[in-house]
Amino acid sequence: MTYPATESAAADSARASLEALRTEIGKAVVGQDSAVTGLVVALLCRGHVLLEGVPGVAKTLLVRALAAALELDTKRVQFTPDLMPSDVTGSLVYDARTAEFSFQNGPVFTNLLLADEINRTPPKTQSSLLEAMEERQVTVDGIPRPLPEPFLVAATMNPLEYEGTYPLPEAQLDRFLLKLTVPLPSRADEIGVLTRHAAGFNPRDLHAAGIRPVAGPAQLEAAREAVAKVTVSPEIAGYVVDICRATRESPSLTLGVSPRGATALLATSRAWAWLTGRDYVTPDDVKALALPTLRHRVQLRPEAEMEGVTADAVITAILSHVPVPR
Repeated sequence: MTYPATESAAADSARASLEALRTEIGKAVVGQDSAVTGLVVALLCRGHVLLEGVPGVAKTLLVRALAAALELDTKRVQFTPDLMPSDVTGSLVYDARTAEFSFQNGPVFTNLLLADEINRTPPKTQSSLLEAMEERQVTVDGIPRPLPEPFLVAATMNPLEYEGTYPLPEAQLDRFLLKLTVPLPSRADEIGVLTRHAAGFNPRDLHAAGIRPVAGPAQLEAAREAVAKVTVSPEIAGYVVDICRATRESPSLTLGVSPRGATALLATSRAWAWLTGRDYVTPDDVKALALPTLRHRVQLRPEAEMEGVTADAVITAILSHVPVPR
């Protein structure tokens, strides 16, 4: 596909800005390149991200660094058992001077919302994000109120500590474009973290760490327009469908990937293809994004879970068996 010179220049400039974004985040976060890439892909796809990892692996720092490297408004909500839906979305407030109710925006009215430990709040409050994540609006007193654009929810979750938590329902999980696992760093990366701290790095002061805004709404919009022009052949579309249909037939799963999951995999594959400098999707692009895009959209059978089978293992096996288009 050939683009006009002006469009091609805008796309190249946007790609350079997003590459710089990854570099800026790297000033604060060491050894989490796949999670950084996933956040950039989510921005390109107008999607939301669920970050899962044990405490202390820089999940919150990762999102804060992303916010610092973007010219976007950002807010943080610490999800707790006593958090109410209105604490997230906002509420009607009575003004005694005018004798009228006025709407006061909640923290969801932002570009980048950090939902910290989202599974520590009850389902009623979790569900307050459903409309915001899918429709990009909040309805209060029958009036829909649009959210700013761009809008991204980055939620964190601890996979080990379940006491006092509320598992996210399938409908909520399906609203997340990607589920990114944030692993413990390698020995070399952990030494790098300690070296930075010994040199005076303060994770609470990202400005002092040298992180500067390198991309904003204009670059994001140009990048999204370029991603929308990435070519998808019928063979690739069929490959994505075959992978998702195979999850529905897997004996290890009670719940397979829905058609929404298939469209999500196609979208993330296109974004990854564009980030790597191509204007067409290959099977390798689909494979590269299959795990983070699909792992939270499937549900293991109890007997498979007892045998130690994981969602990642099932999807990996499916990828090895589904015929790859030539």
